[in-house]
Amino acid sequence: MNNLLLMSKLPIANWVESFTEWLTNTFSGLFSFLQSFGQGLMDGVTNLLLIVPPLIFIAIITIGAFMLSNRRFGLASFSLIGLLFIYNQGLWNELMSTLTLVLISSLVSIIIGVPLGILMAKSDKAQKIITPILDFMQTMPGFVYLIPAVAFFGIGMVPGVFASVIFALPPTVRFTNLGIRQVPKELVEASDSFGSTGSQKLFKLELPLAKSTILAGINQTTMLALSMVVIASMIGAPGLGRGVLSALQRAQVGNGFVNGVALVILAIIIDRFTQKLNRPKTATTKTATSPEQKKKKRIIGGVVALAIIALGVGSSLMANNNKKDTVNLAYVEWDTEVASTNVVAEVMKEQGINVNVTPLDNAIMWQSIANGEADAMVAAWLPKTHKAQYDQYKDQIDLLGSNLSGAKVGLVVPSYMDVSSIDDLSNQADKKIVGIEPGAGVVDAANKTVEAYPNLSDWSVETSSSGAMTVALGQAIKNKEPIVITGWSPHWMFSKYDLKYLDDPKQAMGGEETINTVTRKNFKTDNEDAYKILKNFNWTVDDMESVMLDINNGKDPSDAAKDWIKANQDKVSEWTK
Repeated sequence: MNNLLLMSKLPIANWVESFTEWLTNTFSGLFSFLQSFGQGLMDGVTNLLLIVPPLIFIAIITIGAFMLSNRRFGLASFSLIGLLFIYNQGLWNELMSTLTLVLISSLVSIIIGVPLGILMAKSDKAQKIITPILDFMQTMPGFVYLIPAVAFFGIGMVPGVFASVIFALPPTVRFTNLGIRQVPKELVEASDSFGSTGSQKLFKLELPLAKSTILAGINQTTMLALSMVVIASMIGAPGLGRGVLSALQRAQVGNGFVNGVALVILAIIIDRFTQKLNRPKTATTKTATSPEQKKKKRIIGGVVALAIIALGVGSSLMANNNKKDTVNLAYVEWDTEVASTNVVAEVMKEQGINVNVTPLDNAIMWQSIANGEADAMVAAWLPKTHKAQYDQYKDQIDLLGSNLSGAKVGLVVPSYMDVSSIDDLSNQADKKIVGIEPGAGVVDAANKTVEAYPNLSDWSVETSSSGAMTVALGQAIKNKEPIVITGWSPHWMFSKYDLKYLDDPKQAMGGEETINTVTRKNFKTDNEDAYKILKNFNWTVDDMESVMLDINNGKDPSDAAKDWIKANQDKVSEWTK
């Protein structure tokens, strides 16, 4: 029976792939419009927030916190000190991007979630159908939502909002349903006896009585949207999450802590504000709202809605115009790619070219070039490390050639270990190879190496991140402990530590590699000046390692790139002539 079940494996993964591909192809026009409009709207909101000077913005939030807290200083003091800390750390723009992502995600979740909750409350059949869907949405790991998000909307804030909405929507739906169902039946029957219509009963009885429960759900939705910030940064969403992810991948404890604290401050402020809005109101004499006042409120609401739509359309048009004039460079947060991408970006800026650099997951980086979401990258390791990605997308990209020769990938150990070849490995380092991100080509090569060598049959490849791998290496060397890692050069660790590659008689890890420049199709005709720089860009292992070492020693990547450019004007002039 077991063999029969294993032989007839259902091709669920293939079905999902086919369905996603069908959706992408069938509704490509709709997705493109939503991407363009959504990105424009969110850029507009972010720019609107940034128009307000930071200190004035902080003052407004502090005064608002003071008033909401019944003129108590606790929340106001925390808001003032927390926002001043974020401003002091140079994270204000990132804070506004994160706030935009959370606001838009929460708003979309409310617009979808409250009507769904009402439907569930009014129909037991709808509740039975929607409840397991909500269970699925809440229990599925948030990373999974990134895959269709990129397929539908490319990279940036829009797919980040899409993934956040799916993850954060359920609490609003559930709490709306719960709040309406908890309305006392006696009141509902009394409403019916007085001849109330369905809409009158909903808007004048059920929703007002369920308001506190619904607002509690909205509070949870907002917190869940904020929790997706770091995950969304993997697909190019800007904000504080990008700083956390970068610090994680490059093992920068300090930067990770600062960005993490900024997220905590934002989360506490949003949570306390939404809780204060949901507090019970004190009994006061309330004057009846006249029909004229109601009409006036509707007009104001309509004007605000139209203004938001106009802002989205206008920002979308401006974003499209700016996008045509901006070169979008994609890169993966590996030390080599951080160095090379920042150098190329700074050279382009010196030539008067607008440049935007976006860190992405490796697989998404290749996909974004292929579908035109990004213009170029200088991070293609060939012929082996990125062979799978190149074979998949080679008909959709232009390979400009090598920008660095002499790169190498292999298993690396400290020089004090008494092994010189992969054949010599037996039970060292707890029979573990410390790798980087699961999707990296060097990790795939390590897995194939374990299969190729009989002496590694009971070894395992432990994936982490490039930063975590270098931290583990540093700790092992400090304690003179054995360790085997997936290494590559150029890399600053060879300048900092005494390391050696293990001989690879079976060439399972591959031979010498080159790092190549790749652009999207037709990029040459769209931007000849940028294309020329990318085509001519070429440097040495020593050049790259000098920039990498400066970055590892704490220098900002753009500053390290500028310093290298200043010291190597002869070489740079060859790229721009």
